[in-house]
Amino acid sequence: MSRFHRSTLNRAQCIGALLFCVLLPSSWGAKIALDVGHNLTATGTTSAFGETEFSYNLAIVEVVAKRLREAGHQVTVIGADGQMLDLKPRANAAIGHDLFISFHHDSAREEYLDEWIWKDQPYKITRQFQGYSLFVFSADPQYANTTTAMSPSNPLAGVGAQWKTSLACASRLGNELLKAGLKPTLHHAHGVAGENRVVLDESRGIYEANFAVLRHNSVPAILFEGGVLPNPEEALRLKEPAHRAKVANAVLKSLDCLPPVAVLSKK
Repeated sequence: MSRFHRSTLNRAQCIGALLFCVLLPSSWGAKIALDVGHNLTATGTTSAFGETEFSYNLAIVEVVAKRLREAGHQVTVIGADGQMLDLKPRANAAIGHDLFISFHHDSAREEYLDEWIWKDQPYKITRQFQGYSLFVFSADPQYANTTTAMSPSNPLAGVGAQWKTSLACASRLGNELLKAGLKPTLHHAHGVAGENRVVLDESRGIYEANFAVLRHNSVPAILFEGGVLPNPEEALRLKEPAHRAKVANAVLKSLDCLPPVAVLSKK
């Protein structure tokens, strides 16, 4: 090989390597905030077997956090000790991260619940609803007090700077959950008594909502309802290690939703 050709090739290789380094997706070594929904005082809904939602939320966050760290991501877990009572500080704890995901588990309205006895104790169950849901918020955090659950896209509120990425990440996560065999629930949609959430993507189970941890967030944010706890079959499935591994892998694979960034500029 001539000196000219070797020099040209080396230069091309160097340029290619530089571009590869600089244009890595932000999912490479991304900073992810995982929020454990609820706390030890307000434990959320109750499973068909009397277990708290908080315990389910904590368990799935632990699995997801471990999986993401193994893959090289930086993970901040919010609310794991069960002592974080207010919601806005959860969003504040995500400042500087690439993505915030709040983990919850679902219930159903009282009219869809029946009573049953488990270990001599009365609990509420439903077999009508099961599946996950994903929620995003469209407006800027500064409009948090001018929007309502009935009208999350208030005309006075501008579209949030993180809206596009939040929705893209919810869509990617929905895709990966579907690939893993999970299915969404639509029982928060119009047409179901007492539920008025706007459905953004029926096939992926994505809704718009102004939940506090979403509307106060300054970074792309998703609220993930993992399943319907009063459904006894689902409550058992949600505890299976194989199921939790599917969710963790789905979250990991979906991180390519984050836009390309100049990694070197972060140093």
